[in-house]
Amino acid sequence: MDIATRVHNHKWKIDPIVRSLIDTDFYKLLMCQSVFHNKPDTQVTFSLINRTTRIPLAKLIDEGELREQLDHIRSLSLSRGESTWLRGNTFYGKRQMFRPDFMEWFENLRLPPYHLERKGDQYELTFEGKWPEVMLWEIPALSVLMELRSRAVLNTMGRFELQVLYARAMTRVWEKIEALRQIDGLSVADFGTRRRHSFLWQDWCVQAMIEGLGDKFTGTSNCLIAMRREVEAIGTNAHELPMVYSALAKDDAALAQAPYDVLSDWHEEHEGNLRIILPDTYGTQGFLDRAPDWLARWTGIRIDSGDPAAGAEIALRWWLERGEDPTTKRVIFSDGLDVAMMQDLQKQFSGRVQVSFGWGTLLTNDFRGFVPDDALAPFSLVCKAVSANGQPTVKLSDNPEKAMGPAAEIERYKRVFDVGPQARQAVVV
Repeated sequence: MDIATRVHNHKWKIDPIVRSLIDTDFYKLLMCQSVFHNKPDTQVTFSLINRTTRIPLAKLIDEGELREQLDHIRSLSLSRGESTWLRGNTFYGKRQMFRPDFMEWFENLRLPPYHLERKGDQYELTFEGKWPEVMLWEIPALSVLMELRSRAVLNTMGRFELQVLYARAMTRVWEKIEALRQIDGLSVADFGTRRRHSFLWQDWCVQAMIEGLGDKFTGTSNCLIAMRREVEAIGTNAHELPMVYSALAKDDAALAQAPYDVLSDWHEEHEGNLRIILPDTYGTQGFLDRAPDWLARWTGIRIDSGDPAAGAEIALRWWLERGEDPTTKRVIFSDGLDVAMMQDLQKQFSGRVQVSFGWGTLLTNDFRGFVPDDALAPFSLVCKAVSANGQPTVKLSDNPEKAMGPAAEIERYKRVFDVGPQARQAVVV
């Protein structure tokens, strides 16, 4: 595909940013099914949060165009082929991962309304309603904002300028792939949907990974691309689950137990490589110190904030203390990865644990240094659950720069989860 020409001739009505309800991350569908069965009537609010406030989204992106894209998403429903793929495909070695009652609900779903308002140089974008419906807005909303920002920059460029831009970006991706090809035992997946440059670019990156890395490329988090390119759909669970379960807790004792209640529900539904712990929502060390013994028997852990090597060392010590063999366990690194970091982590942990990488923004949105003022550089945009049944949600993370929630609630959560001093790290993406 000649992406530069396609971009030069963009007409969104025939080339919408989000093309399908399964143009989303696989973990969202897995979590959605869990929520559908366990907390279907919980009322939640999701909100867009631009952590990189120097990017004036409301100046760059036309409100009318943003509304057109969001309204288009609300018109989407599952196609027959998409439904057949979800119902009949094998995911993580299991057929019929998605149950008939969930699929019947999903096949009839239209995403609920949104609220959009300009506040200075930023947009306030919120979604309210039942948790299983509202949660499916997160990934498409992020995809729309990220791509509209890209388009705002690209619209100022001519045909040849675009051709050179994409040639340089393709060369950069391929050089990264050539470097990764040299890593023995590499296992890497595409996790780049939420902050991608564009759908077309993510699809191109996945095809490049398929050709360039062969078996070292394990799949993509994007369900639509996984279906079209016939690769594995990759993903487990995210911070959203413990954040909402914790907000629903009636007192401090229930709050302390909430992150484990999440995984207890998950344990009942999934097995094998889907039993991956995400321990950093309220601090990795404390989470593992208080964890029940049955969690140590899970398949692995995902490291998504803080110093990745330090987080992995904590996990290895924890497994050893619980009588588990770390060489049989998997550590998935997924925070701010690029080639040098993957090379270092693979070298440090190879032979000690099974190492995997979920490569996100710096795979699917690395246009750094290619245009004046670095106007295509990736930035940190999230869409998070901010309340559940009227109670605020909180995330602490292993990096306090990623913490979110009312100040008083953050302090309460730090007390309940015994979170001590934390090292601040810059949030790049």
